[in-house]
Amino acid sequence: MMAVEPEVFDELRRLRARVPHLTGSLAASVDGLVLAQDTGGVEPEGLAALTAAALGVALRVTDATGRGAFQELVVRGEHGYVATYAAGPTAVLTVLAEPRANVGRLHLEARRAGARIAELAEGKAAAARRSGDGDRARTTGPARPRTEPGRSGVLPSRRPGTG
Repeated sequence: MMAVEPEVFDELRRLRARVPHLTGSLAASVDGLVLAQDTGGVEPEGLAALTAAALGVALRVTDATGRGAFQELVVRGEHGYVATYAAGPTAVLTVLAEPRANVGRLHLEARRAGARIAELAEGKAAAARRSGDGDRARTTGPARPRTEPGRSGVLPSRRPGTG
């Protein structure tokens, strides 16, 4: 996924330019590896690891409550927001914003950025599969979650009783 890193970073920069009061952003794999970051002083590897942990909990909550596939998670703290958005089946986008950020605008722009990051990651994965690299990655790497049909910006939910 390293070859898409500059393009993902460019998307993070564009997101920061479009959303006032955005203080940082990070694209990571669902298992917590940093793809690109502009975290503004927050340690990116730690944030990616925490994002993966929060994603795991969010997936369980949506499953347990029958709310379908994970789309986003928003945490509001005394000093601002941390929001995580699905970016296809293998990546997530986490953004940091000040308390005065317009949350509607944040959602609108971060969802768009997540969709673009998903396109970049999926394009790279498809290219790797065509070149034969994807076969090796599929046999040696962890199983990847798949998106629901027609919904590129969401991670799949598990069916009750299936895991």
